[in-house]
Amino acid sequence: MAETVQQLENSSMKKKKAGKLRYNWKSGYGMLIPSFILLITFMYYPALIAIGFSFTNWDGFNQPQFTGLQNYITLLKDKIFLISMKNVGLWTIIKVIVELLIPLFVAVVIFHLKSKRMQYIYRVLFVIPVVVPGIVMFMIWGFIYDPNVGVLNTLLKTLGLNGIIQNWLGDPNIALYALMFVGFPFVVPFNLLIFYAGLQSISESVYESAKLDGITKVRRFFQIEIPLVMGQVKLILILTVIQLLQNVTLPLVMTNGGPGYSSYVPGLYMYFLAFQNGEFGLGMAVSMVIFVIVLILTWIQMKFINPSTEYKA
Repeated sequence: MAETVQQLENSSMKKKKAGKLRYNWKSGYGMLIPSFILLITFMYYPALIAIGFSFTNWDGFNQPQFTGLQNYITLLKDKIFLISMKNVGLWTIIKVIVELLIPLFVAVVIFHLKSKRMQYIYRVLFVIPVVVPGIVMFMIWGFIYDPNVGVLNTLLKTLGLNGIIQNWLGDPNIALYALMFVGFPFVVPFNLLIFYAGLQSISESVYESAKLDGITKVRRFFQIEIPLVMGQVKLILILTVIQLLQNVTLPLVMTNGGPGYSSYVPGLYMYFLAFQNGEFGLGMAVSMVIFVIVLILTWIQMKFINPSTEYKA
């Protein structure tokens, strides 16, 4: 009889615990509901609306008129859009290379410093620029490039290199490359920290094995560290491509897309179409083209770039 009572009590306790567990789960989901509502309202809903309006002729105020694929056909024949795609393609290739390799190299150098204190100091020094607003940095670079009183031309004149002096942002042949040079020496703080964290995750036994094999620092960099941080490379590659394809602020502030269309990029062209020309439907079509390109590139990266997980001597 006593055993039966004990079993009933245990069963009752289990039911109470299960009830509390279910209550906790419900409470957890309930706390997430406001976040989901805000996410759907301000992220997913506008994206879906943009997809729909990209098939319309809409000025942002009057009733949109469905035009099917006409906006996309127009873009394929639009010389300005094609120029912007060419510019962003060249910009992406160059910036991806420098913003991957240089932060990775710097992260490796800092990681292998013997002094932990110096590692910390260098990390702080390289991350400090994050606190400076991007618009301020662009205005500073605009002053550097100023053809009359700019730091760059003044320095070249002081060194006696008058033949190299240029109107850096006013020459259609070099304006795009001048924009690419903004951010020199290209040690992107976010990329640096991601690579540094990836290096920290490499087992000490890997380095010990490499040391016993007599591997040089150069071989260690190319045969161990790069393969073992390929996961971080994939992440930064995707984020960098997305950021560059959506780039608007830099060319808008420094060149306004000029001279002519020499520094136009799709994001800037989308901005001009929508907010200056009132062609919101065509502008949203540009955004959909950018979205599809990013989606395809992301799929290719996820499909064919696989992170290595082991060291092969």
